[in-house]
Amino acid sequence: MRSVKLPIPARLPVDGYILALLGTVGLAALVPATGAAAPVADGAATAAVAFLFFLYGARLSTREALDGLRHWRLHLTVLACTFAVFPALGLAARGLVPYVLTQPLYTGLLFLCLVPSTIQSSIAFTSLARGNVAAAICAGSFSSLVGIVLTPLLAALLLGEDGGGFDADSVVKIVCQLLVPFLAGQLLRRWIGPFVTRHRGPLGCVDRGSILLVVYAAFSAGMAAGVWHQVSGVRLLALLGVEAVLLAVMLSLTSYGSRRLGFDRADRIAIVFAGSKKSLAAGLPMASVLFGADASLAVLPLMLFHQMQLMVCAVLAKRFAAQAAPAPAAVPGPGPAVGPRPR
Repeated sequence: MRSVKLPIPARLPVDGYILALLGTVGLAALVPATGAAAPVADGAATAAVAFLFFLYGARLSTREALDGLRHWRLHLTVLACTFAVFPALGLAARGLVPYVLTQPLYTGLLFLCLVPSTIQSSIAFTSLARGNVAAAICAGSFSSLVGIVLTPLLAALLLGEDGGGFDADSVVKIVCQLLVPFLAGQLLRRWIGPFVTRHRGPLGCVDRGSILLVVYAAFSAGMAAGVWHQVSGVRLLALLGVEAVLLAVMLSLTSYGSRRLGFDRADRIAIVFAGSKKSLAAGLPMASVLFGADASLAVLPLMLFHQMQLMVCAVLAKRFAAQAAPAPAAVPGPGPAVGPRPR
């Protein structure tokens, strides 16, 4: 019998990459990079972050970005959700400290609210829900591009000393590790763009492997600093509850807000999925630059939120697709009998 490939939402809604990340965290807990191995791991993670943002720059098509500007209302709506509404909700959660969240967990939650939106999963869910895929591509790309500059600036403004301090050295690190590689990728895209496009699969594995290296270095430093003694099971459950409320609020705001703004159904779907999600791929490298040795605890809320948004959005995408499916045509019944009427 031929095997049937199930659609994405029908599968077990657990991201395999999250399992790989958790495995990396476990490896760092059991065999952390300490002593002479610590600077080697840090140097490798720094190089991995630079390479990641170089690839991001090489992949972003300038023509697609310029074409997408024609749908500026949609993109401004997504950017406002990502970099205004999310941070406002994060600041409002400050009242949960210390009763619900510890200060380090709140710092991670606020950082989660500052990172850009996703690209790949927003596109996938928008396509599955029969929304405006082109708008989702441009919205995710714009969010990632703006986030390279805006996320560190917002972190400097809102996190302050909780972000490990933000001084001239921090600015230099951000420019050298994030912005310069990205611009280099954009400048070289003319020559390397076709190669990057043809080898998207293998380079995607390099992407994910680089992020795993960043996670290993960050959690190794966290183990050496003893940050995990600050987290209890009760606090983790409380964090999950807070993040569930945060996701529900953003999904509601993007859904009803886009309807009130007059967007059509396809555009509303793109706004819901691009405006309510956060990028793990962009957030993890940024956290390693901004938080240093404290990055392990700072990225924990982002990792949990990433898995939660995938599970919830998979269900929503399936529901949107079902609503868009045309009703099955009625089967014609037998016509009226032909013959003389009864007298």
